[in-house]
Amino acid sequence: MTELVIHLDSIDPVDLLGINNSRLQLLKEAFPRVKFTSRGNKIKIEGNSDDLGHLEDKINQMIQFIEKYGRLNDKTAEDLLDENDPFDVEMPKLDQDVITFGPSGTVVKAKTAGQKKMVELAETNDVIFAIGPAGTGKTYTAVALAVRALKNKEIRKIILTRPAVEAGENLGYLPGDLKEKIDPYLRPLYDALDDMIPIDKLNYYMSNRVIEVAPLAFMRGRTLDHAYIILDEAQNTTDPQLKMFLTRIGPTAKCIITGDITQIDLPKNQRSGLFKALHILSEVKGIGVVYLDERDVVRHPLVKKIIKAYEDVEEKNKLADPLNDNSTALSADRDSGNIPG
Repeated sequence: MTELVIHLDSIDPVDLLGINNSRLQLLKEAFPRVKFTSRGNKIKIEGNSDDLGHLEDKINQMIQFIEKYGRLNDKTAEDLLDENDPFDVEMPKLDQDVITFGPSGTVVKAKTAGQKKMVELAETNDVIFAIGPAGTGKTYTAVALAVRALKNKEIRKIILTRPAVEAGENLGYLPGDLKEKIDPYLRPLYDALDDMIPIDKLNYYMSNRVIEVAPLAFMRGRTLDHAYIILDEAQNTTDPQLKMFLTRIGPTAKCIITGDITQIDLPKNQRSGLFKALHILSEVKGIGVVYLDERDVVRHPLVKKIIKAYEDVEEKNKLADPLNDNSTALSADRDSGNIPG
């Protein structure tokens, strides 16, 4: 009698075994001479070595299926158990715009032309800038691309960062430890992760630093490799900060920088480093730039109208005072062709 323990660290055990271990019965029927014990994220199986080897292959195929498609139904599980070659199993037909799957098979996809362009650029460039107003899905799409790369084992970890700049209000001396102090700044990144990774698995990833969320200041001195790195709210970085971040990228890392040039929270005497980066890096091979606009908004329909109304006012202000702010400088560069729109 041989014993084997399989650890389900990369998936939610419920995805494999079903609610109340209902799918475990399929394994027992397929391998009647094997004894199963399931507890937490471990499956202990006992039997002869031939049965165990074959069963381990089947369970690994099921795990790989879940990692790739985010879900496994009973029919697919039966097919995987019956077929010798997992590639003979009919896989679900996927919309070409699907990026990844969230908990319980929730589909995460690129919904607008700008988001689709963002996905295309991310597949052909190691660094991309995604620039657009609130609600256009910049952060959400970036996190989805990083989660997909992690599930596909293209990377070892995800690093999410943003500058800890207050959006107009003074948060003062927040209570709690360091994590509790910086969490309010990083909440949008957590929200996106919650939509794409089951909570138990997300907690596991974060406790083991597979997914790391930290303020930008913590990036200094590091080399970030074998990772998908996302810098959110890049309009609130200074030139030295953004240069520091971009020079952290290791040889096998991929990076997405998102920013909204209409919502700069830096002090009036500080110029956003995002403008200079876009101006001097947009033509560098391997770096892609995508601009999203109100047509890419996926929030409440009123958000599109709000953005358009503010843009109309900004345009009038620009005509009245062409040197009034950071966004004017970028608009002028784009209009002149120095930065592609």
